Amino acid sequence: MDQSSESSDRITNRLALFQQHLTSTPLSNPTNPPTKQQPTKMAARDPITCHVLNTLTGTPAANLPVTLTLLSAPASPSSPVTFHATTNADGRVAQWTPVGDVSSVPAILAMLPGAESKTNWAVRFEVGPWYESQGIESFWPEIEVKFTVKGRGQENEEGWRHYHVPVLLGPWNYSTYRGS
Repeated sequence: MDQSSESSDRITNRLALFQQHLTSTPLSNPTNPPTKQQPTKMAARDPITCHVLNTLTGTPAANLPVTLTLLSAPASPSSPVTFHATTNADGRVAQWTPVGDVSSVPAILAMLPGAESKTNWAVRFEVGPWYESQGIESFWPEIEVKFTVKGRGQENEEGWRHYHVPVLLGPWNYSTYRGS
């Protein structure tokens, strides 16, 4: 089988799965009516998240090392406040792991004096080694996106805002924007 027909078969299979998903309806049992599910309490999300898509393959950039660093704050410590993460199978980082004596991103923002406080952050994606591990040459050893966060506190508190940093990544190009 040539590569063109293999690709065509994969696309056809994906489309069939998508169509099946859209047209399927849940089975109901008239003697056992469905029970109403109780909402589950979700863990508070970090105010800073990111999502990386690999434009070379059209897939999420899974297992990509990412570093989040606080660049400035009203009372910045002498050593940088840093968090690490690795993108999940969907190419996302939803929670950051602190490095050193730092508690969490929401805790840092909660210490700010007011709802209009601003802090500068950088999120760095280690794309060179990530692409190299796949046998692909990359022009970028790393990509760093710097941005300003306005707000403080935790989700559902006054002044809380969510900042999502999506990145479309290729070995020779990238783009980013403020997501939602």
